[in-house]
Amino acid sequence: MTFFRQTIAPFLIVLIFIVALVAVSARIFLPSDMAQPAPIKEMSGVPSQILPS
Repeated sequence: MTFFRQTIAPFLIVLIFIVALVAVSARIFLPSDMAQPAPIKEMSGVPSQILPS
């Protein structure tokens, strides 16, 4: 259990952090039109009471 706590767990935490950092930093290399948030369009067939305004 000590091996897991001292070696594997910190490695997994650092690995998750690096993957998240790469995913966020990848937006720099995207074309400018893809780096923007997705447009929000009103869905057809859904009553307006369900959609947040």
